[in-house]
Amino acid sequence: MKTWGIEPVSLGTLAGRMSERLAEKPQLLELFRNAIRNTWGTTLKKMEDGTTFVITGDIPAMWLRDSAAQVRPFLALAAEDREVADLIEGLVVRQLRFILHDPYANAFNQEANGHGHQSDDTDMSPWIWERKYEIDSLCYPLQLSYLLWKNTGRMSQFGEEFVKAANVILDLWTTEQRHETDSGYRFERKDGAPTDTLIREGKGAETAYTGMTWSGFRPSDDACEYGYLIPSNMFAVVVLGYLQEIARDVLQDERLFIRAHKLAAEIDDGIQRFGIVQHPEFGPVYAYETDGLGHYNLMDDANVPSLLSIPYLGYRGADDEVYRNTRRFVLSGHNPYFYRGSAAEGIGSPHTPRGYVWHIALAMQGLTEERREEKERLLRLMSETDAGTGLMHESFNPDDPNEYTRPWFSWANMMFCELLMDYCGIRVKR
Repeated sequence: MKTWGIEPVSLGTLAGRMSERLAEKPQLLELFRNAIRNTWGTTLKKMEDGTTFVITGDIPAMWLRDSAAQVRPFLALAAEDREVADLIEGLVVRQLRFILHDPYANAFNQEANGHGHQSDDTDMSPWIWERKYEIDSLCYPLQLSYLLWKNTGRMSQFGEEFVKAANVILDLWTTEQRHETDSGYRFERKDGAPTDTLIREGKGAETAYTGMTWSGFRPSDDACEYGYLIPSNMFAVVVLGYLQEIARDVLQDERLFIRAHKLAAEIDDGIQRFGIVQHPEFGPVYAYETDGLGHYNLMDDANVPSLLSIPYLGYRGADDEVYRNTRRFVLSGHNPYFYRGSAAEGIGSPHTPRGYVWHIALAMQGLTEERREEKERLLRLMSETDAGTGLMHESFNPDDPNEYTRPWFSWANMMFCELLMDYCGIRVKR
């Protein structure tokens, strides 16, 4: 194993293109250079088998979600840089192999070394760092493989392992439509916070059939209060659409196409029937979670997928009425995790100290914003709350940004890069 080493020429070319557009904003450009070079130089590992292992930062494990988000801005370089495209394909292949090892796991070790949460009461293996089941852990690898195709024309990632993994994902999501009766997944952590374990002896809160697919945990790695996580089900609908396109246009696999089409329709129907709530001030809004039994959780979390990220995911456009209502709700004090301070305001998470704002959420607010001046305001806010480190963090105190969590968090760094690239008109094709 070795690191990817010297940064690609295309990375310098990208920085040069951006410097022309940021001549009067050197602070933003410097932060971009720090953040993207930090990810390339410290988190990406080239394995002896040609695959890519990506650590999340200050935790030496690879999350399926984080790793895909960490390399996403590099897709803008992949069409003209074979090394970058190879890196991304290597990551896709390793993600697929991890899914085939255990589709319920969210984070994996570099090798079968038994590191991580081996004492959790669930079906662990030495390869697995953590086995919290999250829908988005399976969405992100499908999305990344599709975006690699769309941005480069490359299709070699759609081999036998891809087809096997896609069918495993379909099997799991179908099983978890009826978690209460059909699923054998259980998870308990005896020595952690209440948000680190599932109630009812690891089964989670009771749910009824809705057509949506169940999730044990949120993309924050916190336990779901109610089992149907709406933004993650939205993401599943989107990637099932990608899977249909791949099955039809690349694989010519009619069975895979039909399976993906049927499941997407069932999940989407469940979102529309059970995921929309009439709010007394904002009108119809998407709930964050529900259980099919009449309970709803009205909130949003900083981690992606989120309700704020709906247009970014590709589920609905920014002009969709229910999304507009939902956006106004989640960016207001009605969202219990929207925080205001003297230095910043934005969405936080129960995963971090109460009142702390996340840089990821600020980036997503900008990526789903149409007004250029608002994008710039959010970019400056992010750059002014880095505590002088030249890098983004997980979360920070909006009254004192010098108080923050996770000094080395690659996902947040790359979300800043993606927003700044978007501001400069450089976007990943979808």
